[in-house]
Amino acid sequence: MADTPPLKIVQGTALSDVQKKDLLHRLARIEGQLRGVQKLIAKAESPADCDGIAQQMSAARKALDRSFVTLLTHSLITHTEKAATPEESLESSRRVAALLEKFA
Repeated sequence: MADTPPLKIVQGTALSDVQKKDLLHRLARIEGQLRGVQKLIAKAESPADCDGIAQQMSAARKALDRSFVTLLTHSLITHTEKAATPEESLESSRRVAALLEKFA
């Protein structure tokens, strides 16, 4: 399989370039973990192999959870810093709180 080219980071107000790069780097590591899990599953020979597979799946799941929290943290910081009024800042906080309620 050929390596995929890096994603072009688009300028916007959702996240800063640094925040986007951080999240993309985290997700690339998780993607690598999942590829490793796939290889472990393909090579599993005995029931004991399932322990290592479960451990790696758990690590990938926790890394994805941490990435989710990082996304929300970055979003909250970015939108609060860019808010022109306290009302805009409060609205940004409410948006992040709604995401937490919905997805966490």
